[in-house]
Amino acid sequence: MKHIKTDIVILGAGSGGLSVAAGAAQMGADVTLLEPAEMGGDCLNFGCVPSKALIAAASVAHTAFRSETFGVTTGVPQVDYAAAMDHVKRARDTIAPHDSQERFEGLGVRVIREAGRFVSEDEIETDTCRIKARRIVIATGSRPLVPPIDGIEDVPYLTNESLWDLRERPDHLLIIGGGPIGIEMAQAHRRLGCAVTVIAGARALPKDEPEFSALLLDRLRNEGIEIVEGTNATATARDGDGIVVETGDGRRFAGSHLLVAVGRKANTEALDLDKAGIKTTKTGVEVDDRLRTANRRVYAIGDAAGGLQFTHVANYHAGIVVRQAALGVPAKAKTDHLPWTTYTRPELAHVGLTELQAREKHGEKLRIVRLDYDQNDRAVTEAETTGMIKVMVARGRPVGASIVGAQAGDLIALWSLAIANNLKMSQISSMVAPYPTLAEINKRVAGAYFTPTLFENDTVKGLVRLVQRWLP
Repeated sequence: MKHIKTDIVILGAGSGGLSVAAGAAQMGADVTLLEPAEMGGDCLNFGCVPSKALIAAASVAHTAFRSETFGVTTGVPQVDYAAAMDHVKRARDTIAPHDSQERFEGLGVRVIREAGRFVSEDEIETDTCRIKARRIVIATGSRPLVPPIDGIEDVPYLTNESLWDLRERPDHLLIIGGGPIGIEMAQAHRRLGCAVTVIAGARALPKDEPEFSALLLDRLRNEGIEIVEGTNATATARDGDGIVVETGDGRRFAGSHLLVAVGRKANTEALDLDKAGIKTTKTGVEVDDRLRTANRRVYAIGDAAGGLQFTHVANYHAGIVVRQAALGVPAKAKTDHLPWTTYTRPELAHVGLTELQAREKHGEKLRIVRLDYDQNDRAVTEAETTGMIKVMVARGRPVGASIVGAQAGDLIALWSLAIANNLKMSQISSMVAPYPTLAEINKRVAGAYFTPTLFENDTVKGLVRLVQRWLP
């Protein structure tokens, strides 16, 4: 067995692990990266990249359906599902070199394509190596959670890992799970010509503002997607060449394919964490606000840390860890400025406190400002007027924002910046957005915060009249 001493060893070459490896290595640390599967992790191979590529293909098909809105007549689009999946593969293949072993070895990272497990507080063992490290980063990500539904092992179900192997378009896709993955794939497949039924145990998109998710779900239902909320899938069975899902309220839903998208589970079982004195929770590795485990030599980031499961969160965590592990500078991770987006059309995005959370925390000091998309000229020209923005404001500073509408994922970034830097609404309103753009929505809703003070205030009106009497 080969013995290696290194400054930092990283378990997992997903987005978070790769970011730590690149940052620390380029700063001069000796870095060892362990990955037994594909470089790039879930985001590149099974998650963000392939799903957004399929959504893009579906959006092109949908544009043809609504072309008459713009005075353009086309025929019914002919969808080649296999070709759409080929587009997914091309997108993945194009991005893959950025995450490749060759690139990281070029940065000076020692890459070992084996799984690692703890053998002591500061040692990791693979099949061929024993590695002693000053610091260890757990970045093993997560995998699809398959619930204990009766008969699930007897039917051919898909997850976000196996979906991309399909080349024959499903006639009727059944989806168990009403979270972002399930809802995104529901709309994409509907727009590619599939019948789709979504079965959600609670409210679909439960983490988002209810009025915003309701607007989106109404849009999806209008597109022909059946969304069943408030009942769990209790049993599955084969039905000839198809599949039947039974729910707790006694209903049966038949389809040709089944996608299970009920959540994810952190990959920690094979790490032998107890040998390093590391504790876990129900969702992942237990960490403090510096992302340190009970063993202060060891950090956990991204999905493995059991918090928000997004690529941008893993990358944010990586920056926090690099500052500590490479530079020795204490750094704390926060969550109040971390946004998330559901990439449907329209998109649904949020950052910070929801309205309910903000009311509980700030009470009478909270003000809510909102603006509908139909008040934005660019939205009108693009026929994208379905949507709205709502900002929660306390003491003149935004504490949360929700957006449903075109490019919501891009627009929410400004509110993440504002919350991260404790900006005032006056600073947001002072920006100048080019006209006509959707970015004006952010400026206008910030301006709306001052409407009662400036334009609905008798004192201000009286002062203006007085000034006008004395001005030359």
